[in-house]
Amino acid sequence: MFIDRALITIKAGDGGNGITSFVHFKGKVAGGPDGGDGGRGGDIIFVADKSLNTLSDYYYKTKYVAESGSQGGPKNCFGKAGENLVLKVPLGTVIRDKETGRVIADMFEEGQRKVVLTGGDGGKGNARFTNSRRHAPHFSQTGEKTETKRVILELKTIADVGLVGFPNVGKSTLLSKITKARPKIADYHFTTLSPNLGVCDYYDQQFTIADIPGLIEGASEGLGLGTEFLRHIERTRMLVHVVDISGVEGRDPFDDYQKINAELKKYDKQVGKLKQIIVLNKCDMYGAEENIKQFKAKVGRGKKIITISAIMSEGLDKLKEAIIATLAKLPPLKPMEFEEFEYVKPEKLSYEILREGDTFFVVGTLVEVLKRNVVMSDMNSLAYLQKVLRDRGVITELRKMGANERSTINIGGEEFELID
Repeated sequence: MFIDRALITIKAGDGGNGITSFVHFKGKVAGGPDGGDGGRGGDIIFVADKSLNTLSDYYYKTKYVAESGSQGGPKNCFGKAGENLVLKVPLGTVIRDKETGRVIADMFEEGQRKVVLTGGDGGKGNARFTNSRRHAPHFSQTGEKTETKRVILELKTIADVGLVGFPNVGKSTLLSKITKARPKIADYHFTTLSPNLGVCDYYDQQFTIADIPGLIEGASEGLGLGTEFLRHIERTRMLVHVVDISGVEGRDPFDDYQKINAELKKYDKQVGKLKQIIVLNKCDMYGAEENIKQFKAKVGRGKKIITISAIMSEGLDKLKEAIIATLAKLPPLKPMEFEEFEYVKPEKLSYEILREGDTFFVVGTLVEVLKRNVVMSDMNSLAYLQKVLRDRGVITELRKMGANERSTINIGGEEFELID
């Protein structure tokens, strides 16, 4: 199944908890603190892989969670770090944040790596909290919890040449004749239901070519396969516009040519400006010769027109030469330009105080850090909490907002009284 768009949920690994531990050995049952730190959580990493050409793996499985760090151990042993989770995607995959729609990465080159989410930091063991006044801390730090994010994966095929044209004009046959690609070929419309990619070798030259299916009048507005595959044309350097010059289906070849060009311009003005080679196919059929004369007269000068019969393999070398000559004059493909969006951990310890009646809620990144560092059952840890609240101006701000001894102060789900 060809899938070129997927919505997935990702989460980096949580940090492991630090532990509270003390040295114990024969003859010394109450030694100093030796609790180790927790391990760091694993990252979510995307890697571009040229062997892939679809996002089908992310259609069946939509949730990806990296391994969390392990808890620290006694004797100052660090917990094991969580394994990174590597997600491979095809070249040309654009990763977007679901909430904002902004681009996180354009996976354009083989082997390109992008760390989208970083794992949580491991918590500190109680051995880290000793100082000249606190010799035996009975508390440790919990690991950092990471947030779940939703990202959109959107594949835009990277190719030198895009094959466009009405259904059943011979695009798939042409692709099969000049590359080793083996698309489905049959004498009915919409035989091709997904883009096919092939590599054409001509002497010492090589180029990639993509068959873009489903283009009919109204495609830019969703008719036929509509905009489902039009995005793949954005990643091509030039177009080969295939026209059924035989007119056996009762359509006018020049009218077909104009309609497809109109749809390309409606979809994207830059796509409409791409360099084109017009390929008049099925020239071996009755009536084609007269149609060729009429078509050339209507198109006028300045357009590169090549006549072929894909089924009979006629005119294909001339087409390859024209494509290579055109590509030589065009700039190479480049990644899309965008302002990169990153999921970043909050660096600034900030807080906000909200009031509901006689209850004051202290919220913000400062509270999240305190929740990790403070053990409610330990007096030393509670003293640390009070010191931080005073030093950060939280107590002063509460007083300014009208908090008193009868007020309830809610910090991270725990309730306190304001007592001097």
